[in-house]
Amino acid sequence: MSSQLYIGQVMHQRFFPMEYKFKYQVFNLKIDVDEIANEVNSVRWLSLNRFNLVSIHHKDYGSRSEQSWRAWFEEMASNYGITQSIKRIELVCMPRYLGFVFNPLAMWYGYDENNQLIAVIAEVSNTFGQWHHYVLTNAGEPFISKISATAEKVFHVSPFLNMDCRYKFAIQQPKKTYQVGIYETENGKSVLNAIQVGKAQILNNKNLLSAILKLPFNTLKVMVLIHWWALKIWLKGGKFHKTPRHLQKVKHSHTEMNLC
Repeated sequence: MSSQLYIGQVMHQRFFPMEYKFKYQVFNLKIDVDEIANEVNSVRWLSLNRFNLVSIHHKDYGSRSEQSWRAWFEEMASNYGITQSIKRIELVCMPRYLGFVFNPLAMWYGYDENNQLIAVIAEVSNTFGQWHHYVLTNAGEPFISKISATAEKVFHVSPFLNMDCRYKFAIQQPKKTYQVGIYETENGKSVLNAIQVGKAQILNNKNLLSAILKLPFNTLKVMVLIHWWALKIWLKGGKFHKTPRHLQKVKHSHTEMNLC
C-alpha cells in the first residue's frame, strides 16, 4: 500500500511576549492521491468521501472544490514553475474522526518520473474558515532530502501573533519518518516554533484501530487545545490582533516559499 499511517506529536514553543511550551500526540495519514480510492477498500475503518470512523474527503484539502486533488496540485505547481509531469502526489494530513476535521497544517509532496521530490505545498488553515498555500519549487530541479525555505507571513493564523513576521520551514521528505518544522520570527527574533514529527506504520485495520483507541479524539483535540491556549494567552495579557481588513474576505490565497 502506497499510503501510510504516522504516529507522532506536535510541539509548540512560544518565546515572547510570554513563554510557554506544550506537546500533544497526533496521528496523520500519508495519502497517495491516485491510489487512495482503491486502498480504502482494504481498511474497514477508513472511507473516502463518506462517513466512517475515520474518513478522508476531497473537500477538506487542496482547492476544497469539485476539482480533483491531482488537477489542483498540477495547476498550482505549474503556476510556480514546474513544467514536467508529476508522477506521484502525496498528502500528509489529519483525517476526519466521526466526521470532524481541522488541520492547522497539511503537507503536499509532488514527485517526478524518477521519483524525486520537485514540489512541496504547505497548506495552513485558521479557525476562521480560511486557508493559504505556501508553495515551494526549485525550477523543476529535485530537492535534497532536507529542505530549508523561507516565506513572508501573509496569512492571519493566530490572533495573538503579529502579521509582521517571517517563517522558516524545515521539511523532510516523508518516508519512514515525517517531520516538519515552522520557525516564526519577528524582526529577527524568535516568536514561535511549531514542530510536527511522526513514525510510519502500515495503513491497515489493526494499526488504524490501534491509533483510534490511543488517540480517539485526534482532530477535535487539536481544536480544543488551540482555543484553550488562546484563552491562557489572553488571561496572561496577550495582545489580540484582528484579521487585517484586506484579508477578512479572502477565503483562500497562495504565495511562494524560497529556498535558503
